[in-house]
Amino acid sequence: MDIRKIKKLIDLMIESDLQAIEVKEGDQSIALTRRNPVVAAAGVALPAASVAEAPVAKTPRGAVEKSPMVGVFYAAPSPGEAPFVKVGQTVSAGETLGIIEAMKIMNPIEATQSGVVEEILVKNGDVIQFGQPLFRYRA
Repeated sequence: MDIRKIKKLIDLMIESDLQAIEVKEGDQSIALTRRNPVVAAAGVALPAASVAEAPVAKTPRGAVEKSPMVGVFYAAPSPGEAPFVKVGQTVSAGETLGIIEAMKIMNPIEATQSGVVEEILVKNGDVIQFGQPLFRYRA
């Protein structure tokens, strides 16, 4: 892949405030990911490498479905339709919880076990990262 194309992708990420992008051209592919700055207590953004102790993010309790990929999360099959799941709803293993669009492909996110949805951790249209918690439910 041409270095100029890579530079354009980086510029696109900065202009669009994207955290990650993946592009495939034939048998070549490139994935770029930005590191978020760590925000100090006074609200000043510092580069992640210069912070000795960063606060640890709390992991939600209960069964958590995490994103298997980077993409855009959609809660419903199409705009205007009801979401796949709502808080308080009982789901079965294999049931669709949402969709992640990656590279123009719609990928269903399925429950890995049965339970009751206690929290939806992302909003419709959010750009999500690999491994990001999406749903929390109790078995």
